Amino acid sequence: MKAGIIGYGSMGKMLLWKFSKAGNIAKQDLMVSNRTVEKLKEAEEIACIVTSRQLAAEADIIFVCVRPSDIKQVLEEIRDVIGKDALLVSLNGSVSFETISKLADCKTAKVIPSLTAEIERSQTLVCYNAKVNAEDKVSLTDLLKCIGNVIELPEEEMGMGSELVSCMPGFIASIFDVICTSAQGHTAIPKEQIVQMVLSTMSATGDLMLQKDMTFEDVVTRVATKGGITEEGSKVIYEGFPATADLMFEKTLEKRRITTENAEKQIAE
Repeated sequence: MKAGIIGYGSMGKMLLWKFSKAGNIAKQDLMVSNRTVEKLKEAEEIACIVTSRQLAAEADIIFVCVRPSDIKQVLEEIRDVIGKDALLVSLNGSVSFETISKLADCKTAKVIPSLTAEIERSQTLVCYNAKVNAEDKVSLTDLLKCIGNVIELPEEEMGMGSELVSCMPGFIASIFDVICTSAQGHTAIPKEQIVQMVLSTMSATGDLMLQKDMTFEDVVTRVATKGGITEEGSKVIYEGFPATADLMFEKTLEKRRITTENAEKQIAE
């Protein structure tokens, strides 16, 4: 199988190096192109540097890792050379299959990794248009496993799915940043030590839940003994945080809707 990546920004670069590290694709079968060719100098050791048209003509899986404002130009450039059995993969969740099909009517998938792909623990979202068959799905899933788990969702659920996996590292970091900052006002423990204690406990709690198949309620019950200190703190969170969580999703989903509308308008122009 030959795979190619168009666009060597943060996402394209990450995928290229992860695919190479996994060792499932030989250097001669891994291709990359970028508008600024000079940026690809470091990639020469692991991939073939080619033009976007050459990549699209030869690759079995074509990853398009560019901004919404650039995707129209890229697809118009390559659409007449994409192989009939090739799978086009957009890393931009803001552009619908319907819009992509007007630019390149072929087998298409959308993929949304998480920041945690950097440590091979991404919960990577994927959806497919109607042209994609079961074999295509297996090929893409096998390729993406090198960065973590792969979760298939319908296109209409990719927005909320993105909030839960792609945006979530930022949400989690924000929540625990607030907790650590608040803790500083109640202790003489240095900030760096507070952060390390909370991060290590947070990571271990997640691993514990996954390994022991525990729910959030299970953990609360285990730690928050009746009438105890943890129970008091948990009550505050359950009483006060739901409104914040609801507002967060309302704001982010509305922002996602506006971003999608703007991306579609840019392409339509």
